[in-house]
Amino acid sequence: MNTLTIAWIALSLVTGFVIYLLPKVDRYLALSVAVVSLGYGLQIFVEQSPLTLQLLDNFGVTLVVDQLSGYFILTNALVTAAVIIYCWDSGKTAFFYMQTIILHGSLNAVFICADFISLYVALEVIGIAAFLLIAYPRTERSIWVALRYLFVSNTAMLFYLVGAILVYQANHSFAFAGLGEAPTEALALIVLGLLTKGGVFVSGLWLPLTHSESETPVSALLSGIVVKAGVFPLIRCALLVDEVYAIARIFGVAAALLGVFYAIFEKDTKRTLALSTLSQLGWILVAPEVGGLYALAHGSAKSTLFLIAGNLPSRNFQELQQRRSINPVLWVALTMAGLSISGFPLFVGFGAKILTLSQLPTAYTIAMNIGAVGTAIVYAKFIFLPRGGQEKIRLGLSLAATLTISALIVANIAYYQAYTVANITKVLAIIAIGWVAYVFVLRRSELRLPRMLEQFEHLIGGMSLMLILLFWMVFA
Repeated sequence: MNTLTIAWIALSLVTGFVIYLLPKVDRYLALSVAVVSLGYGLQIFVEQSPLTLQLLDNFGVTLVVDQLSGYFILTNALVTAAVIIYCWDSGKTAFFYMQTIILHGSLNAVFICADFISLYVALEVIGIAAFLLIAYPRTERSIWVALRYLFVSNTAMLFYLVGAILVYQANHSFAFAGLGEAPTEALALIVLGLLTKGGVFVSGLWLPLTHSESETPVSALLSGIVVKAGVFPLIRCALLVDEVYAIARIFGVAAALLGVFYAIFEKDTKRTLALSTLSQLGWILVAPEVGGLYALAHGSAKSTLFLIAGNLPSRNFQELQQRRSINPVLWVALTMAGLSISGFPLFVGFGAKILTLSQLPTAYTIAMNIGAVGTAIVYAKFIFLPRGGQEKIRLGLSLAATLTISALIVANIAYYQAYTVANITKVLAIIAIGWVAYVFVLRRSELRLPRMLEQFEHLIGGMSLMLILLFWMVFA
């Protein structure tokens, strides 16, 4: 298994460069890498034996492969495969597939890292690959959005790197476990870097513009799996260090409520989905013990929603509501993915929400139930859109949506214990409340929330304020 793990990581990165040399088979090589990752992820659950691999003893460079890693690796494989299938006949160049697979391999590396220096390298590669994919259309708008993303990402990683060095000074090791013995400054700097990279709470306000203005397949990658590169290490550290655990829960609740509040009043489909991602990351973070299953549920559903949203006749909800322009088949896929994120039974989102709520104390449960109602309202905006359009659906979109929606159904087996009368009744009541609130109160709402904090000049200031808040929380 040790050799297999090293070969699997190397395969993704090497194949990424080979794709550029063999452009005639770029799609096939890219899809093959995603399939191999899918097989590796499934093997983790079959063997059910965690793997720890020491690479450099003196520096604490370690790889850990367990069920938590498995959920994120499966998510990465499914989202990447869906995006490649979606782009199959779109005329994308070998450069696009090369960056997609390098991104895929770097994400896999993040999901098995257990030390801060290896994680830093992987996160930097992810930042560069994501930047190149966002800028791929080479328009002025796409280049500006990509540069904005790169600047915020690099600033966050500068904070992170200083924190990692402080951890090494305190422990002579970069291992995650050393964060508990490191100075307060190290904990605050590392958590800030990861919160920003993952797009959590105020540190993630770069996310709505970046995800909504990117090309459809890139948006699916960013929201489906790339942001989880920042959330995964936070979960790992939370399970090792009590201070990080407490911080993760607080920011998880805050992100879940902030994101869903903005998403409810947003009028643009892609921005709504991006703001929902900010909220759903909070759900992953609020219960670190079971965050893996929620990541799988969210990644599969959100990538589906972004791929479909990119093929709707308009991005404006008001225009979509005024005409029957959505193909009924497309609407069914949109509804199924929205129901899964809302926690509807028969989809993995139901089990993930129930499992998450079961891990929380009463105060957190109340707050997250409010967030769950908000999530139902957000996706009611999509579910209640009129349908009747007859536009042709691309084969790539049909196959990609079939893959991810099938995953949403099959993954139910991960927590079948959720299917009790009490749980089903509770979730259906939450969704019903959300739908009623949308239909009778919020459907015609004209409230527009300010976007001032999303402006480029305020993003770094927001990071500084978050750093002060983290120092206060850690000292307290």
